[in-house]
Parts: sequence; structure tokens; C-alpha cells
Amino acid sequence: MPSFARLLSLVSLAAIASAAAIHGDIVVARDDAPLSYNSATDLPPSDGPDLSTLNPTDSDTIASTAQQVDQKTGPTDDAPPSSDVPPTVYNSDATYNPQYKCAAYGDTHTAAEKTNFGGQQLLPPPAGVSYVQQSVGYASATLVDPSVPAGYQLVFGPTNGANQAPGYMGFSFLDKYDVQACANLCNTRGADSVGGVCQYFNIWRALVNGNPTTYTCSFYYLPTDASTATNTGQGNLQVTYSRGYQRISTLLDGGFEDCGISCESDPTSDDHWVATSAGSNDAVIAYRDGFGRTGHSLGVLGSIFGEDALSGTITTNPPIPTIAGIDYVLQFFHQSIFMQNDETNAVLTVFWNGVQVLSIHPGAQAWTPYQVAVTAVGSDVLSFTGGSWPAYDFLDDISLFLA
Repeated sequence: MPSFARLLSLVSLAAIASAAAIHGDIVVARDDAPLSYNSATDLPPSDGPDLSTLNPTDSDTIASTAQQVDQKTGPTDDAPPSSDVPPTVYNSDATYNPQYKCAAYGDTHTAAEKTNFGGQQLLPPPAGVSYVQQSVGYASATLVDPSVPAGYQLVFGPTNGANQAPGYMGFSFLDKYDVQACANLCNTRGADSVGGVCQYFNIWRALVNGNPTTYTCSFYYLPTDASTATNTGQGNLQVTYSRGYQRISTLLDGGFEDCGISCESDPTSDDHWVATSAGSNDAVIAYRDGFGRTGHSLGVLGSIFGEDALSGTITTNPPIPTIAGIDYVLQFFHQSIFMQNDETNAVLTVFWNGVQVLSIHPGAQAWTPYQVAVTAVGSDVLSFTGGSWPAYDFLDDISLFLA
């Protein structure tokens, strides 16, 4: 039986119209050919999406909108002090009621932003209107770094450059510099039809004419880093306090990258996955540049030599280090276009601790993201079952994020 390593050196798991049966140096095109071969011909890599060019950041829209929106806010003129502070006692003289206000801000402001000079009717007539005296502002000598949201890691910052990167999913404005709010928006943002769920956000402060004006959260389905934080501003808008945060996958090696070249000799397991067959060679972990959606490796379900029509299974091993009772979002990317016309009956089923949580009937399909919500019991087991010759199911970039 041919080795799977020799198989991978010939067959491109790409968007091709038919498979090829190899007989010595003669290649004969056949629609029903399995993924076997007898030659070491090096075929081109797959024509998966060029992720580096997908959905670049729309910095022009962010900048033009930020210059029209002023979201900095202060207390209302009749705002009471915080509940844990005793209420202020006012002078009983109705003609003059001094009110002493201490307003706390999450940013540093300047005298140019002192625009409230009084004139409000704080008490009913015959009391007069208010006026402001002896207004003084103080700023902290040191800034405290914000807490990193659960399920994320700080990638860079603070710097004076916002990300200009692919995988852009839009932006939101906040009225304060709130990293957790950005994380909440990323977690609940709708998945992109090509790139999947939000996996990264960039938060930064906009100075317009030198004054803090608004706070931007930009969202991405592709993680990036400081190398793309090249947008320092436009016109009278300046980027400050820019930080990038990446969503962490609890699932280790979701791209099968730990397989490495060792999978050429043993394509049934690596440090985090095991492939099992109902018949013969129905599930393998494949290693070769250009085959997967990203990286060097992917999971393949379906008899690689066309020996049976049984399904294979790829399972996490050891179990995933989850936290019991916590909700997660499982995402994976699937492709089933190798045989084109013969992929009509392709079926992929996802199991969480042995319980079916998703079943898809994709037919012939390019790399497509899928998501499903799961709840952990601790040390959870994830499995994918699919492939039924002549249909194949390819898996890559599997992630498990905190919901």
C-alpha cells in the first residue's frame, strides 16, 4: 500500500475539478479516482483564500466619523454624588447656594475643554442661576494599565499607532477607554461569512485638535500585532493609547501544526489529535505546505485510497483543558471540493463529549467557517466524524473561545 507521505507529495487538496490516477509517468484524469498515486510529482499548493488581502481596515471612515462625534461626557449639573459618599449639605440661603463638585474622568483633559461656565437653574426661583468658580483639574502622575479581559492576551501597546490590517470587521465608538467593553463587543459580534468570528480587537483614543474626543474599537477575524499598527492619524486627528488584544483558543493546536513532518510516517496522531478509521485509512492528519487553509497541516476524513465508503473520526487527545460550567464558542473551517461532483453527499458531524452538537451537509464547498455554542464539563472531548468515499472532508483552524 502506498505511504501517505508519498500521497501528499502528489495530490493537491485544492479546488480542482477532478482527481487524477497516476500510472507511472502517465497521468489519466478520472472523476472517480481516489487519492492514491505512484509518483512523486510536485503539484502546486491549493488556491485557498489569500488572507493577507481580505477586508483591510477602513481607516478613512473611522477618522471622518471620529471628527464628527464628541463622546466625552461629564456629570450632569444636578448629578448627586456616588451612593457611598454622604450627600452634600447646601447653604440654606436661597440667593446663593454653593455646590462643590468633584468630577472623575477616565482620561486626561486640558483647560481648553472647560466649556461649562454655569448659567443653569439648579434650584427653583427665586434662586438665581449657577456660575462656576475656581475650577481646577488634576491628572494622575502615573497611568495604570487596564486589566486584560478573560479569554484574551495583550499583544501590544500602548502606542500611537492603530492597526491597519486585513480581516477587518468594522468598528464601534465608546464614551470611555474601556477594554472590557471592546472585548464584550468582539465576543458578541456576528461571524464573517469568510473569516469567522472576531478574534482580535484594537482599542485607541482619538485626539482631535489635541483634545480627547472618542475611543475606537476596531474588530478583526484575523489576529495581528504591532507590525500593522501604522495608522498614526489623519488631518487633525491623532491616534493615542493604542492597544491590541487577541482572543485565546482553549483548544491546543487547532491547526494540526504540531503534527509536523512526523505525520508523513504516522498520519494517525500527533500531540493533540488522534485519527481513527471505521474501515481503512478513513481519517488522517496530513502534513504538507499549501494543503490546509493556513499553515502546514490539516485533517482529512474519507478513505484516502478509495478502499471503502466508511467515515473516519478525528478526536482531541488528551482532552481539552476547559473550565467546568463555562460557555464556549467552537469554530472550525471546512472544505469539501476535492471530488467536486462526488461531494454531493458529504456529511460532517461534530460531537462534544460524545453528544452530537452539529451536523452539516455541505456538498462541494470551499473553506467555510462554522460555529457552535458548547458548555464545558471540564476536560472535554471534541470529535469530528465524516468522509465517505468518494466524498472527502478537510478540517483546519479549529478554535475554542470563551463565549
